[in-house]
Order: sequence, then C-alpha cells, then structure tokens
Amino acid sequence: ANFDDTVHSHKSPGVEISEHIYNLKEGNVKLRLAIVDSVGYGDQINKENSFKPLVDFIDEQFENYLQEELKIKRDLVTFHDSRVHVCLYFLVPTGHSIRSLDLVTMKALDKKCNIIPIIAKSDTVSKSELDTFKANIMEELRANDVEIYTFPTDDETVADVNKDMNEMMPFAVVGSREDVKVGETVVRGREYPWGVVEIENEQHCDFVKLREMLIRTNMEDLREVTHRKHYELYRRGKLKQMGITDDGAHPVSLQETYEQKRAEHLDELQRIENEMRQNFVNKVREKDLELKRNEKELAAKYEGLRKENNEEKKRLDEDRKKLEDDLAAIKKKKEDLERANAEQANGQNTKSKKK
Repeated sequence: ANFDDTVHSHKSPGVEISEHIYNLKEGNVKLRLAIVDSVGYGDQINKENSFKPLVDFIDEQFENYLQEELKIKRDLVTFHDSRVHVCLYFLVPTGHSIRSLDLVTMKALDKKCNIIPIIAKSDTVSKSELDTFKANIMEELRANDVEIYTFPTDDETVADVNKDMNEMMPFAVVGSREDVKVGETVVRGREYPWGVVEIENEQHCDFVKLREMLIRTNMEDLREVTHRKHYELYRRGKLKQMGITDDGAHPVSLQETYEQKRAEHLDELQRIENEMRQNFVNKVREKDLELKRNEKELAAKYEGLRKENNEEKKRLDEDRKKLEDDLAAIKKKKEDLERANAEQANGQNTKSKKK
C-alpha cells in the first residue's frame, strides 16, 4: 500500500482531522487500516485548545459505536469500527524535555485512547542524547500522571519481547519518502554527506520494532484495551447521563430519560430566549437613551446658534441704522452746502447788474 500523504502547510488557522483508509493484505489476512492525521496541530499562536478537535473526534467515534450498540437490531460484526485504537504521539526531538503543549494534550487523551510516544526525526540527535532524552520523557510522563500504553506481558509467547519493547519506550524513528541506494541494495532512507540513515535498519532507528509491535504482535490487544477500557469509560459516562445505573435502586426507563432531557433542553432554550430578549430590550433602551442624549445636545447647540444669530442680526441692524444716519447727515450737509453756494452765486450776479 502507498502511504504517501499530501504535504500540508503549517499556516492552518486551526486543527483539522484528516482520515485516510487503506486496505492491506498479507497472505490470506486482510486488514482495513484507518490513519488519522491532525493537520495544523501546534501551529497556532494560541495553542490552548489545540487538543480539543482530537478529543472530539475520538468521542465521535465512540458515540457512533454506542449508537450501534443501543439499536434493537444491531450488527456489530459487520459494523465498521472507526474507534481510535492507538495514538502515535510524535514528540519534537528537543533532546532534553517534553513541551508543555504535548504534556497537556497527552493528559487529555490518555483516558480516550492508547498512547504510544514516539520521538520524531531521531537522527537529529546523537545516540547518547537520545538515551538521555528517552529517560527524561518517561520521567516527565510519570511525574505528570500521563498514562501511556504498555505492551502486555501476561502472555508467555510475547512476554519477553513486549517487556523489552516497554523498556525501549518511547520509540525513536526516522521517516523518509526517498529510496536510496546502499551498495547494491535500494532502501528507504535519508541520505547525508556522512552516510545514509536506513528506515528499516534496527541499528539506525526503532521503526521496524514499532511496526512489529503494532501490526503483528499487539494489534488485538490494542483493540481489546480500547474496547474494554477507553470505550467502556465513555459508555458508562453516557449511560449515567441517560439515567441508567447498575444499582437498580431507581431504574429509569429510556422514555423517562428522553422526557427529562427534552424538558431540560426546552428549559435551556427558554432561558436562552429570555436572555436574548432581555439583551435586546437593554440594547433598545440604551439606544433610546443615546438618541435622547443626542437630541438634547442638538437642541442645546441649535439654541446657542439661534442666540448667536439673533445677536449678530441685532448688531448688523444697529450698524445699518448708524450707517443710514451717517448717510442722511452727509446728504443734509451736502444740500446745505449746495444751497449756500447757490445763494452766494445769486448775490454776485445781482451786484454785477447794478454796476
């Protein structure tokens, strides 16, 4: 099967779940494998709720299985079990400790699925640093009560190998999309100036061991632990919410539970409606007060402008009256001057005639 996936950008605004299904066949054994990728996880500036889409997706698969179980005519044999049976949690190879984001997310997931921590790009740290980093990771997980999956040792046929694999946790792997030629052999690996890191060489990384543990040795145990532990925890919580208990003291029918939940839902809708109505009334009241306040301000501004206009008009009327009086005085002086000149001219004419 070709497991190559699309290379995603690290600029995603949120975490998206990408699911790919592969049909594998080895000999007479067929396997339907679903690989779920958390695209954009940890790329946001605010990483507070980065794990929520992961938890929601796992719960959604549990809910689908529970709904099938609750059917009158159920067929769990042919039902497609989409529950997450293992979470391969890749850790950044810092070489010293786990990021806070990883601790918070693993703590949120450890009651939901089987977590197997994996150090990604392990070829970026030296062998001695890798051993120290592994020890630090396990110590931090224990200190923060993060529960990871441990391979079972109660079966004698796999007890020894599983014990050794538990001591190797977390697995350190290297990934590559390229085929590299080493001598006469073509292998999947990463080529560097100093040599080639082979993906399937157990001296170079733990990929082969991880694959063996998941696909061949412990696949059924992963499915069983998912069903018996993680799904059962989810199932109990859901049934308790429905009012179904094991004590038998106060048995509640599904009809009664439905009516109760429906009543609670209607009450919640009524509460939301009342809250929205009250918010609307408050906003209308605030807007009305704002409009009245603006109206008063406009009225005061208008009154001020009106007074200024009346005063300016009165001043202009006074100036006009003064100007008219000045013009009338000038006109009178002019008429008096013309009259005086005329009288003087007449007197001179009379004297000339007498001579």
